[in-house]
Amino acid sequence: MKKFFFMAGLVLLAASCSNENVNEVINNGEQATAPVKVRVSDFSISLEEMSSGSTRGAQSAASYEIVGAIDLAFYSGETEVYKTTQVRGDGSYTTFGEFSCNLPLGSYTMVVVGRGKFDGDVFTLTSPTAAGYTTERARETFCATQSVTVTAAGADIGVTLNRINSAIQIVSTDGRPAIATKVRTTYAAGSKSFNPTTGEATDDNGFSVTNTPSSAVGATINPGSYLFLATDEETMNITLQVLDDNDNVLVTKVVPNVPLKRNRLTILRGALFTAESSSAAFQLETSWIEDHTVNF
Repeated sequence: MKKFFFMAGLVLLAASCSNENVNEVINNGEQATAPVKVRVSDFSISLEEMSSGSTRGAQSAASYEIVGAIDLAFYSGETEVYKTTQVRGDGSYTTFGEFSCNLPLGSYTMVVVGRGKFDGDVFTLTSPTAAGYTTERARETFCATQSVTVTAAGADIGVTLNRINSAIQIVSTDGRPAIATKVRTTYAAGSKSFNPTTGEATDDNGFSVTNTPSSAVGATINPGSYLFLATDEETMNITLQVLDDNDNVLVTKVVPNVPLKRNRLTILRGALFTAESSSAAFQLETSWIEDHTVNF
């Protein structure tokens, strides 16, 4: 089974360019401001079904439900001048993906993040070089950083948001026993935090994510999670642990030297619940960019 998503075509309306610094324009002793409009246009999406061919199309920000929140921020150096977040369905906006604000005339770094959002998630954006998820798991994340200069006259600025994280999906080939209620995935490297300017992880310390499968006893499972890589491609060990309700470890399997890549889904497929010392039954599949299979 293979599935990938590609997101592009995020068009922003902001202000036009000049050489004036944010602190250079003073009007009657006060800083002059100008209206800035930011509009999320169509998402261009490519979908490849796990079992068959692909379909292509475009969706508006309002209909692209993978993105549950959009963060917009303007910085003068490392100083935050303006920041706002739209959360899908919270009623705080007229149209999801359309923003309006007033900024002092000058030059800024604009950061836009589109991300998945679920109850309990905590996401922080603190500068053009620091952002991340402080709760247990990262989400699918798209980002763009761009220089913007605000003058009294506005102009349109186009920017594309690119997916900046990697994803792992675990597909068991054996059924889940009743005692096995959780699966913990531990990454030996990578992070839940990233640099919005480069799209790379801000540390490479690894972390753990625990999923609670919703499938019935005896059925296979396919939990997934996301991470940010320190480089565009990174190889790491991934440890899979099957847990019971009390977090006792029932089965541990280490999948060594898994090659991960930004904007690529990697699928670990094998017998997960069988207490074997070897992980040789696992197969590695990837999608989103190119297909890749590794047997080990």
